[in-house]
Amino acid sequence: MARLNLWRWVVLTGAGVYFLVPLAASVIFTVDVPGEGVTFDAYSQIVGADGFLSGLALSLELAAATIAVVLLLMVPAMVALRLGAPRLRPVVEVICSLPLVVPPIAFVAGISTVLKWGPEHLSRTPLFQTFVAIQNPDFPVVLVLAYVVMALPFVHRALDAGLRAVDVRTLVEAARSCGASPVQALVTAVLPNLRGALLNASFLTLALVLGEFTVARLLGFQPFAVWIYNIGGSQAQLSVAVSVLSLLVTWALLLALAGLGGRSRTAAAKG
Repeated sequence: MARLNLWRWVVLTGAGVYFLVPLAASVIFTVDVPGEGVTFDAYSQIVGADGFLSGLALSLELAAATIAVVLLLMVPAMVALRLGAPRLRPVVEVICSLPLVVPPIAFVAGISTVLKWGPEHLSRTPLFQTFVAIQNPDFPVVLVLAYVVMALPFVHRALDAGLRAVDVRTLVEAARSCGASPVQALVTAVLPNLRGALLNASFLTLALVLGEFTVARLLGFQPFAVWIYNIGGSQAQLSVAVSVLSLLVTWALLLALAGLGGRSRTAAAKG
């Protein structure tokens, strides 16, 4: 037992050094200005920086749309697998894991090929306007579709873990015996018991969208991650300050989510 505790502390210390040393170096780079000493100008300039609010707002809009689409797609599918087709679970798991296998550069190359092929071959059909509309820079729907695919592995794992801890069949049968429709049974009986899994899936999707760079950059859009890259060429300290701040906000959200999940489990245990 003592040896196990020792190795646990060794691993935790190594992980802390691995994560905190680069973060500390980044913070020092943003506040230590040669010839001026310690200053927080890089952080005070973030909100007023050109393109910051628009890039962040676009990323948040894309994240909200991606979360809504991927949950509407995956929750009914996962519940249906648990209830009526458990033998298809390995097939769905393999399909949802494919985005981890396909490199992002190959994925975006395929998207670009389709976007170029569409206008050339469908210019005289109503679908031409669809290809134009999904590439609107104000809200590129094509990025939402790409992010939904990229989020599938994380959402699948989060929902699968939540469903394993819940007796879905009993909940649905109890709701149905009370006169609920299948949709009502899903909304009123199953979803409240999946709150932790839904929050985990939503947070992972949010983190993915806020940090995704390759697809958005190669398709020519400028959400938050691309804005950080672009501004880094002219204002390196500001770019690093925004990265540090976004990382701290992400950690804060993760801690808040963990605390919320802990309170939910405690309340369920007391009930």
